[in-house]
Amino acid sequence: MGSERQDRMKALGARLRGLRTEAGLTGAVLAQRAGVGQPTVSKVETGRMVPSVDVLGRLSRALDLDESTTQEVCDLLVAVEAAPNAVESSSAEAPVGSSLDEVVRSARLVRSFQCVVLPAMLQSAEYARHVFDSAPGATPEGVGRAVAARVERQSLLYEPGRESVFVLTEGVLRTWPGSPALMLAQLDRLLAVESLSTVRLGVIPWRQAVPVMPRHGFTLCDRTAVVVETFRGEHVVDDSAEVAAYEDAFSRFEEAATFGSDVRELLLRVMKDFRDLGGPATR
Repeated sequence: MGSERQDRMKALGARLRGLRTEAGLTGAVLAQRAGVGQPTVSKVETGRMVPSVDVLGRLSRALDLDESTTQEVCDLLVAVEAAPNAVESSSAEAPVGSSLDEVVRSARLVRSFQCVVLPAMLQSAEYARHVFDSAPGATPEGVGRAVAARVERQSLLYEPGRESVFVLTEGVLRTWPGSPALMLAQLDRLLAVESLSTVRLGVIPWRQAVPVMPRHGFTLCDRTAVVVETFRGEHVVDDSAEVAAYEDAFSRFEEAATFGSDVRELLLRVMKDFRDLGGPATR
């Protein structure tokens, strides 16, 4: 990231931090009022994250800013976005997940369909490490940062007022990196997440025909954007016709999926298969 852009991000963050202090609010209280994660407030205020227009609007309203001050912080955001990047990100940095991170953090409804790899929001740290390690040009430092960011983002699953819907094919549960032990830990995490009131987890069993031949996985953020992850990075699509097409596809996958107790039973069966693969050490 170029120094000019970095300086402008810090200026925006410092101004928001000052306004929060003047309002007598802690970062946690501001985050709650704005309906965003506390890490989002921290990263914006320290110049480590560029807020979306939606997030900045939520923060401005939570701070009860007057019209002129609201325009001031909006202008600061425009200045950040207009600043040139002195150093472009390399392919090794592509997996960091910044695009997905920003749009997911500002969304209240996240819907993800995956046919090969687990959704980013459900991945354990070790599973995510294998995902990022497989990216072209991956470096240990880049992978470490990417894993940390992905795990930190998952705190959004627990926030009241958010809804997350995940639909997987059974093939996702049986496409595994590392070892059976890694997958046992990962499947145990899925069981825990499935029980959350803010999450719906569905699986299309292999005995069930898919309604549409899946070409790739995707994540819908509210009804305004869709994120597609590739080997080299992420693509955010906000064209309304494209988003509508992905919404239609997701609805069809969701209708074909099983939820609730059926999913828990399926996860337990898959766990048994991984125990059988791993032998006595994983029992």
